[in-house]
Amino acid sequence: MTDPGEITRKLSAARQGDPVALDEVFAEVFDEIRRIAAAQVRRVGGENTLSTTAVVHEAYLKLARSGPIAWEDRVHFFAVAARAMRQVLLNHARAHLAQKRGGQRPLPLDETEIAIDSRAAELIEMDVALDRLTALDPRLGRVVELRYYAGLSVEETAGLLGVNDRTVKRDWKAARAFLYRELQGTGG
Repeated sequence: MTDPGEITRKLSAARQGDPVALDEVFAEVFDEIRRIAAAQVRRVGGENTLSTTAVVHEAYLKLARSGPIAWEDRVHFFAVAARAMRQVLLNHARAHLAQKRGGQRPLPLDETEIAIDSRAAELIEMDVALDRLTALDPRLGRVVELRYYAGLSVEETAGLLGVNDRTVKRDWKAARAFLYRELQGTGG
């Protein structure tokens, strides 16, 4: 693992406008970012046509094009990178389903393709449910993003949100219950 202090220093340089600093951060934390991306790709399931490396590269391009970001530290970087990877996967799932609806592809005949369609729809439903949760309670939404999508620990999440560990655990439990109800169609 790379030195967190060095990452924070380079993120500060990126915030100041150093065009090379973000590249250096990505190079140094590539394995950690790839691990987060692999977990997200596994959650999508099936034989996803988007590879882990493609997700990481698309997320990098998304971050590089977004202009200067007020990076706080290494944990904040991973949270933002996880959000970018989530958006890449959602865009891919939406495109996959839109292509089907547009009549561009024949109906799936094998179980693998049906499984991919199902997982894409579930990913989009999860995103909609998370958006509803975030609208009701932004901190609960952030806890889900940090714990589920970024794979951060309770302690890292608490530090980034400026709350204690017990609060994160309580929020995590409440958020999971809300999302479960929403995804089961019993929300409200």
